[in-house]
Amino acid sequence: MGLFKKRVNNFPTPYTVSAAATKGGFETKLSMVVMGYGNILHKQAMKGILYLLTEIAYLVFMFTKGFHCLAMLPSLGSVEQEEVWNEALQIYEYTKGDNSILILLYGVATILLTLLMIWFWKETVQSAYMAECLDKEGRHVNTFKEDLHTLLNEKIQRLLMTPALVFIFGFTVLPLIFMICMAFTNYSKIGNHLVLFDWVGLENFKTLFDSSSILGSTFWSVLGWTLIWAFFATFTNYIFGMILAIVINREGTRFKSFWRFCFVLSCAVPSFVSLLIMRTMLQPNGAVNVLLRNAGLIASDAALPFFTDPLWARVTVIVINIWVGVPYTLLQLTGVLQNIPGELYEAARVDGANPVQIFTKITLPYMLFITTPYLISTFTGNVNNFNIIYLLSGGDPVTDLASTAGKTDLLVTWLYKLTIDKQYYNIGAVIGILTFVILAVGALLTYQNSKSYKDEEAF
Repeated sequence: MGLFKKRVNNFPTPYTVSAAATKGGFETKLSMVVMGYGNILHKQAMKGILYLLTEIAYLVFMFTKGFHCLAMLPSLGSVEQEEVWNEALQIYEYTKGDNSILILLYGVATILLTLLMIWFWKETVQSAYMAECLDKEGRHVNTFKEDLHTLLNEKIQRLLMTPALVFIFGFTVLPLIFMICMAFTNYSKIGNHLVLFDWVGLENFKTLFDSSSILGSTFWSVLGWTLIWAFFATFTNYIFGMILAIVINREGTRFKSFWRFCFVLSCAVPSFVSLLIMRTMLQPNGAVNVLLRNAGLIASDAALPFFTDPLWARVTVIVINIWVGVPYTLLQLTGVLQNIPGELYEAARVDGANPVQIFTKITLPYMLFITTPYLISTFTGNVNNFNIIYLLSGGDPVTDLASTAGKTDLLVTWLYKLTIDKQYYNIGAVIGILTFVILAVGALLTYQNSKSYKDEEAF
């Protein structure tokens, strides 16, 4: 029993905030208010001073700007800009009013900075408690130079990851939270709420889900077409790419490298160039319709409605996407086919399996097992495939003038039109959130129910 107690007592002391609050000395507890005080008293003056200066800088910011930003956040401002006539100068002057965009941005930034400061405060309290414990036990307490040396060696990952985390918070997390907050406001051109706007709760979500409204009916129509487009754009590329890869990779095919080069050559041309050329060729007076007229296949005053008829436009963008995307699928599946063990095919032939059985029992399961993550990411990418739709059809045709979307618009292109052209920023933010939720949940559930996840050792 004594031996057990001795081993337990030799366990390292947990330097946590709760331990510091219950077992720490007066200097450590005071460090919870005056950051760095415990470090200064226990041979870490430079580190303690840096902690204290950080706290002072944060408090100065909060008392000069921060608390005002947080106080303005619930109302998002109320003072409008006014036009006042200056008798002395005989000109109109504008009084400075509130700007809800800046209020929301500064408020969110202040909250994130406060959360970061709470994490930093936790680190300083733990550091003060550790310095106290080491000093009272007569053990060595690192100097600032030794801490710096440790930061450049054993803890180099912290030094290297800090700038990356700062940029992630500044350019990813902050804009993301800002956009999410925007979905709960009336920030839009409607009602002239572009400078001053208010919190409206879930009103934007109700409007978008209301199929009886123009925006609601448009949302459900665009969502349905987006899912149809993503399905066909993903699996037509996969099927045709798989067929090409199998035909080129089979033993009887000669000049394999040449055929791969022919199909992959289109990858060397930027896709936006190819799409703009195809868009020009498929116009009513484009090269395709002109050639068909000259060949007598269509009337001299007629034109195939590639982008003027809804059904034709949707089929057209799917077909052209096949031409653009198949080479990439061909490269992916060629590598998969070349890595299937030849012994599997030899054993199947010995057992009397025919080509169809070999394909359905060996080739296809192996390819699907390897490429399931690729299919999920491709489907996700096609839901957000802005370039194909915007550069090829521009979302056209528009058959309902009251609608803000065309028949080939995806959620992402509709979002672009709502924000850039119509200035419905709040609805655009809602669409962005819903797109993320649909894709995140769908991709996660699909992958977790796939064999690639459940049975990693199957092949």
